[in-house]
Amino acid sequence: MYATPQLFLIYAGLFFASLVFSLLVNSLFMRFARTLGMRDGAPLLERWSSTYKPAFGGIGFYILFLACFSLHGVLFPGLYQDALRPELLGLLAATSLGFLMGLADDAYNTRPLLKFTVQLACGALLIASGTRIELFDSPWLNIVLTLLWVVGMMNSINMLDNMDGITTLVSIAILVTGALAMALQGPLDHVYMVLLVGTTAALGGFLFFNWNPSSMFMGDTGSQFLGVFLAFVGIRLFWNTPSPYGALEHDRQLVAVLIVFLLPIADTTTVFINRLMRGKSPFVGGRDHTTHHLSYAGLSDAQVAMTFAGIALLNLCLTFVMFHFIGTWRNIHTLLFVSYALVVFGTLFVLTHRTKLKEN
Repeated sequence: MYATPQLFLIYAGLFFASLVFSLLVNSLFMRFARTLGMRDGAPLLERWSSTYKPAFGGIGFYILFLACFSLHGVLFPGLYQDALRPELLGLLAATSLGFLMGLADDAYNTRPLLKFTVQLACGALLIASGTRIELFDSPWLNIVLTLLWVVGMMNSINMLDNMDGITTLVSIAILVTGALAMALQGPLDHVYMVLLVGTTAALGGFLFFNWNPSSMFMGDTGSQFLGVFLAFVGIRLFWNTPSPYGALEHDRQLVAVLIVFLLPIADTTTVFINRLMRGKSPFVGGRDHTTHHLSYAGLSDAQVAMTFAGIALLNLCLTFVMFHFIGTWRNIHTLLFVSYALVVFGTLFVLTHRTKLKEN
């Protein structure tokens, strides 16, 4: 096995190679595929931008994801069979299904029921391959919670993709936090790390085109793929992660998920509550997200993205504290971390009622 300096060089090389590839493949798409994802009418209801832009960023994510699956055996010849573990084959199947459904949605605007059915199927694939939340004594409760988590994350990431750079930055922060948590907790799973590093680099390359003023969106192709992958990362590295002493602590597990995924959870919850209060369907797109209200409050699109990036960075730091400095989890820790999450959620929620909503 490689020494630590060699591992660092391998992962650094993988990151920069993937970053360059992401930049090149997105440049190629920008040149030759300017109409994919430009649905008539619908994008104006879902996107903050007033102009049509191609939505194929997710294709680059998926290509690099598959490449990393294949490259693992090259980078770690003695561990090539690790990528054939059931939970990883299930991840490959679920992300592929999410990607294809997103691609169809970008091209044809699929029906909500079909989309929901496919999202359930993605969750079922993860469960069938051994990836499920282990929180309750009842297996059925764990299965139901896992399905809710996967479907919820796929929809949350999709809904958060409403302004330039937002979902890209938040997803990068979650993936980096996952890699950090795995490095702190151990043991290091090289297949997971290769996938985390490669996908993070893919997002970094895409951010060049998605930063305000953006030239492309990730579309449902990207958000549905990311939703499945982030749900998997959440289950494997946070929902089911043990304490530094190897024991499962449910309070720590729940708080870790809340902090790491705070922004998509807070945005989706706020939108659902506000739309139900106005008597509107929470599943119909609109310009009423927390990101939009930050803009109504006077921030530029770039400042909104930087605000979310700052909160995501703070969440990463808090997660580091949670896993590195807190050996025995106590009620005071739960109180402090949950209080922070409530402050962030409460601030964003109150903001949506203090700024004037601009209807479509």
